[in-house]
Amino acid sequence: MGEVVRVVFLGPPGAGKGTQAKFLEKKYGACQVSTGDILRKAVQDRTAVGKKAAGYLEKGQLVPDEVMLNLVAERLREKDCAKGFILDGFPRTVAQAEGLEEILGELGWKLDSVLCMRVPQEMIIQRLSGRRSCKKCGNLYHVVLNPPQREEFCDRCNGELYQRDDDREETIRARLHVFETQTVPLVHYYRKRGLLREIDGVGSVEEIRARVFRELEEGAA
Repeated sequence: MGEVVRVVFLGPPGAGKGTQAKFLEKKYGACQVSTGDILRKAVQDRTAVGKKAAGYLEKGQLVPDEVMLNLVAERLREKDCAKGFILDGFPRTVAQAEGLEEILGELGWKLDSVLCMRVPQEMIIQRLSGRRSCKKCGNLYHVVLNPPQREEFCDRCNGELYQRDDDREETIRARLHVFETQTVPLVHYYRKRGLLREIDGVGSVEEIRARVFRELEEGAA
């Protein structure tokens, strides 16, 4: 693997993409780029595309592919992305993947790998449905993996813990269904291009990290 890393991270919510992206960021000096971060920053900075995206968000509408691609293009042109990037949560559709390919072509870049995290659905439901958030400070806990010292109260500020609506089992199942529907064509798209590297997302954080690094190195060989 060369000094510059340009990868896409695919995987369902709760698969651990964000955690593993941080390891890649640290090892390779690449910047982690998530669609959520892109949207928030563009809207906050009131860029031309950010203003357009804000209009959709204010109406509770999905941001169209064209607007998302313009946001991604803006972000990738920023100086820190020249050192490499890890795209987390984007692209979500084949149309977005094709648009990303055009953006990278204009920049004279190409993807090194597309890392797809595989985690059984029931394990994801267990991970996410066990999460609890503090109403006061936002600190996160897990009823099994990272429980608070006192049940239902935050260790940091003594605030009340609660389960967010999007961490409820029925909501998680709906999110996973949407993800699978969107991602299957995307997996085929990147597999045909020889870029897809599938990662077993079950195990300790360190075990998964070793698999991610190994797949990246083998993909570059």
